[in-house]
Amino acid sequence: MKDKQQNILIIGAGLCGSLLALRLGQRGYNVTVYEKRPDLRKVTISAGRSINLAFSNRGIKAMKLVGLEDQVKALCIPMNGRMIHDTKGHTFLSPYSGRAHEYINSISRGGLNALLLDEAEKHKNVTIHFNKKCKSVDFEKTTALFKDYDTKTDFVEDADVIIGTDGAGSALRKSYYLGKKFLFSFSQDYLTHGYKELSILPKGKDDFRIFKNALHIWPRGSFMLIALPNLDGSFTVTLFLSYDEGDYNFNNLNTDEKVLEFFKKEFPDALAQMPNLLDDFNNNPTSPLGTVKCSPWHYKGNTLLMGDAAHAIVPFYGQGMNASFEDVVEFDKVLDKHLNDWETIFKVYESSRKKDTDAIADLAIDNFYEMRDHVANSIFQEKRKLEMALEQAFPGDYASKYSLVTFNEDLGYRDAMLQGRAQDKAILNMLTDGTIPTPLDVTAKELKTLLKKVKTETRDILEEDKIAGLK
Repeated sequence: MKDKQQNILIIGAGLCGSLLALRLGQRGYNVTVYEKRPDLRKVTISAGRSINLAFSNRGIKAMKLVGLEDQVKALCIPMNGRMIHDTKGHTFLSPYSGRAHEYINSISRGGLNALLLDEAEKHKNVTIHFNKKCKSVDFEKTTALFKDYDTKTDFVEDADVIIGTDGAGSALRKSYYLGKKFLFSFSQDYLTHGYKELSILPKGKDDFRIFKNALHIWPRGSFMLIALPNLDGSFTVTLFLSYDEGDYNFNNLNTDEKVLEFFKKEFPDALAQMPNLLDDFNNNPTSPLGTVKCSPWHYKGNTLLMGDAAHAIVPFYGQGMNASFEDVVEFDKVLDKHLNDWETIFKVYESSRKKDTDAIADLAIDNFYEMRDHVANSIFQEKRKLEMALEQAFPGDYASKYSLVTFNEDLGYRDAMLQGRAQDKAILNMLTDGTIPTPLDVTAKELKTLLKKVKTETRDILEEDKIAGLK
């Protein structure tokens, strides 16, 4: 845009909104942000709301864009792999990558959000207001109606452009849907499972009760428990469980005795570290897990959806925040093209971005089944061992699906998904047929032959998918 003095209104000061405000502020736009919640820098973040997140290369790329990479790394705890816990309390570490420099990080949502807000507010052209809930958006007039929680009054704000980064329950998206002024497609799909956040408290100050540098998983087929480390020595523990199916579900875990019985049977080693379990279980909410897809993300050159407002996903690939941060990076690239009007900017952005956000939404659902079930499956474990051996032996020539998605930040999610799924199919087919030996038994020369086989089979599968119209 030629006129940098244009006024941009952002709805929502979460992770995506605060990063977007910072980046647009750096570019010289006048930015006003309205957030319905109180300023998280002044209040405690509510219990039960994802207080830490998995942060990886796509998110780091966004931090480099705004010059915050070093400050954000100080908030991170590296997690080198999944620590798998069986029902007897035995554990083994399944690395995320065969390359030592590739790992994901546990990061505090509140700490990261606070840093982004602080940095955004350093720009005189950025203003952030809290306790102001957006009720609706008139996308034709480019105005938004807000309720001020402090004064209990309503007010209207206008702007040259309104961008909704107001999450899965977006007021802007709701206004598109209810406005019926244009053809708007919208889907919201829930898993039959919900989640509840629990905790493992520190042993002492900054002292961890279980291994610090891993994402811990207790996979149990139709449900699972996971734990991510925090800087203070605690772990945020999340139980993913059906609402009403199976012997144990959220609806029938309705007494302390039943909750304890469930944890003693399924997660005994976790229970031993959770004397506070019942307090957490009884006081923290049970929340749903849903995927939101919609189209279009924009109305003319007036309004645009971004982040979870455009594409909320389930948390099982650890990519929700990373995908929202990548939205800002991709939007920034479009701004670099110096297009003449917002409508063209929004069209170009959505046409290049939506295929990738649809892909990561589908991958996240896939990974739900992988984490709760497949990681404990012997053939899946053989596949992971083989992939780790290939990544270690040929670091520049092979990357697993997980690595393609998580560590290859310059590869779009859709291309990573297509390549990764084809590789998975190739390896699982060969393992099932017995045409490849386990990696523990192979020499370096045999491993090279094996890589060629995997690549040939993967190419054939990709070609078949292309012919079948799946690509």
